[in-house]
Amino acid sequence: MKLVICIVQDQDAGALIDDLTEKEFRVTKLSSTGGFLKSGNTTLLIGIDEEELPSAINIIEENCKTRELTTSLLTVTMPGDTYIPFPLEVKVGGATVFILDVEKYIKI
Repeated sequence: MKLVICIVQDQDAGALIDDLTEKEFRVTKLSSTGGFLKSGNTTLLIGIDEEELPSAINIIEENCKTRELTTSLLTVTMPGDTYIPFPLEVKVGGATVFILDVEKYIKI
């Protein structure tokens, strides 16, 4: 048994959850916030048998594509309270996936 912890952007989460549940994977959704862009993320907990792992990873890869985004971060240009917007292109999307061994699984 494996526990897959999958962190995705909010905009990818809906379709991913739909596809996972369509294939009868059990998914628990947790709201989370990213550190760099401070944007909304979704953390999914998926308990699966080891032989189903490749199928779940394929579904995650199909739904969570990396894309470019231009954002304005505030940077300090002078000492004091002076800030100006600084446009920055960053890659967003994709998924961060952790796969953990489960010692015991009980469904009540």
